[in-house]
Amino acid sequence: MNISEAKRIVFKFGTNVLRNEDKEISLSRVYSFIEEISKLHKEGKEIIIVTSGAVGLGSKKLGVDSSESLAIKQACAAVGQCQLMSIYEDGFNKYSINTAQVLLTEDDFTNRIRYLSLSNALNSMLELNVIPIINQNDTVSTSEIECFGVSFSDNDKLSALVASKLDADLLVILSDIDGLYDDNPKENPDAKLISEIKELTQEIENYAGDPSKGGRGGMKTKLQAAKVVTHSGGFVVIANGKEPHVINRLFNNEKLGSKFYPVEQLSQKRRWIAYATNITGQIIVNEGAKKAITEKNKSLLPIGILSINGTFDCAEVVSILDEKGVEFARGIVNYSSLDVSKIIGMHSDDIYNTLGHKNYDAVITKDNIALL
Repeated sequence: MNISEAKRIVFKFGTNVLRNEDKEISLSRVYSFIEEISKLHKEGKEIIIVTSGAVGLGSKKLGVDSSESLAIKQACAAVGQCQLMSIYEDGFNKYSINTAQVLLTEDDFTNRIRYLSLSNALNSMLELNVIPIINQNDTVSTSEIECFGVSFSDNDKLSALVASKLDADLLVILSDIDGLYDDNPKENPDAKLISEIKELTQEIENYAGDPSKGGRGGMKTKLQAAKVVTHSGGFVVIANGKEPHVINRLFNNEKLGSKFYPVEQLSQKRRWIAYATNITGQIIVNEGAKKAITEKNKSLLPIGILSINGTFDCAEVVSILDEKGVEFARGIVNYSSLDVSKIIGMHSDDIYNTLGHKNYDAVITKDNIALL
């Protein structure tokens, strides 16, 4: 698929792309994005925007350091979000395009009922030709809570979850770097841009670097986002948002940035299990159980469990790890951590006698397991 053929597109704008060298909002660049996106919208494409920048704008306006404390960061987010949304709304109004503000937290993806409700709401906006402007709700976000897996702590991951959930054809991540290099281009002038990635191998992931100053993401989180979207059947492009007319050029099929191709597609339910959840527990299994799950599409039985970590309730999502501690799957548990701890290593026939009740033979049934 050429990028120009994409019907439903998610654009993600990073903080450093939206600001100039003085850390003020770069109005000329933002309005250029709006003009070029409006053109795509008029052509009948469905557009969703995931935007960073609220904390940075609020910090600048208030004259404070947003890293001082969580409370200061939340205050900066509240002030900056007003300014950020005002700019988007004013810009798209000039092209007679309606926008909607959508602020999300991890819980909107962790709770499946809220997750499905969010999907329905966003789809309705697109049907009404509205462009949703999405940001993490940093004012009330609980991403500082420690858990085994966090849905998103930056907007790269958030944009991937939105693109995955809404079956987007394409996610365009505009950052302050040209794309994925085989080394750090700021340190190695001979580093080469990788323009096409057919498969996200461990070697490719090892090229990822740390966040740039002022941002929370980095190439590592962008590759994680690419993995989510490509496993959901979509394409991903990472490009430099500071390139003049970058959106027009991408959709004229000019060779810019790094393009990631889709791989085997997960079902909607398995996408939620694999990517759109906070993980509060881990189950460590033996080699036999791992092979049964990965090679034979089998359920996880108590006899294959070696140990557990964390506290979880029935119907929550947990990580499944092998004997080396490597996570290879996630799944929805049929028993709480308290119950699982009592039946570790047992045959399924012994569950009732041990617990006094028996919901299932399996701790996690095969239909509720997503391989990573």
